[in-house]
Amino acid sequence: MSTDRREETDPKPIDVSLLIPSLNEGPTLRTLVDEIEQSLSRREGLVYEVILIDDGSTDESWDVIREMSSDRSFVRGQRLRRNFGKATALSVGVQHARGSIIVTMDADLQDDPDELPRFLDALENGADLVSGWKKTRHDPLSKRLPSKFFNWTTNKATGLDLHDHNCGFKAAVRDVYDTVPLYGELHRYVPALAHGLGFSVVEIPVNHRPRTQGASKYGFERYIRGFLDLLTVVTLTRYGRRPGHLFGGLGFLVGLIGAAMLLYLTGIWVFTDNSIGGRPLLTLGVLLEVVAVQLVSLGILAELLLRQSDPTAPASIVIDEVGATC
Repeated sequence: MSTDRREETDPKPIDVSLLIPSLNEGPTLRTLVDEIEQSLSRREGLVYEVILIDDGSTDESWDVIREMSSDRSFVRGQRLRRNFGKATALSVGVQHARGSIIVTMDADLQDDPDELPRFLDALENGADLVSGWKKTRHDPLSKRLPSKFFNWTTNKATGLDLHDHNCGFKAAVRDVYDTVPLYGELHRYVPALAHGLGFSVVEIPVNHRPRTQGASKYGFERYIRGFLDLLTVVTLTRYGRRPGHLFGGLGFLVGLIGAAMLLYLTGIWVFTDNSIGGRPLLTLGVLLEVVAVQLVSLGILAELLLRQSDPTAPASIVIDEVGATC
């Protein structure tokens, strides 16, 4: 048995956990694991595990994962009840990962495992998170152009300048994934969230291979969901610890506009003979003042909830598990 594989009786801790969500990618899984094993065998003494998360596949993916877990002690599998999405699948993988370094990559063979040593080298040089940059993409123009606009918008909104926020090929120290939330489409914003929390984030260009099997599981709707989650990211990174400033600031601005309208109408009522009772501006001014009070109250409640709430573990969505256990 190769020294870079972990036996159940081996007391050595896991160095690297590779998390690979899979949705109907059964034909590529064996090849991917073979390439990962070949790539990481170059680093002497490295102990790693490969966690394959079957995100509700309807093909032979789970059968392939079970077979590989019985043949290779470093392969583990998690099977979800249905297709929950990439972020949830990665969250499940993080919960079960035992490595001090977590690597995420796709199962479609477009991420090149030969790049893995470069990710590990960057972490050893002091980075907390290393994000891949698909400098030469083998995707159609219909995917590349929206991606460029998406990356530009994300850079401006988050303050983290990356060429490719969409790349799923990443490596990070364990603390990053223990701190950053993963739900919705937030998996693509892990670097931005980590950056907002003070972690060191770097980017390296990686080889992006053309898809040879299967089909993309994403459509244009992922950009819509991604932009909605971008609002969540901005809120979490800038106001996550001070929601009162967000809602209170909005309430102050709305209240100021409403007060200006009411002050203007008061001047008309005092200094002229014109009636203001039937003016739409009066209704709007009063409405804005009510909204302002509600926003400030919401900010106060958010602050109280933040101070008193405790994180709870999510309900288990794993229905089967194979491979070595702790």
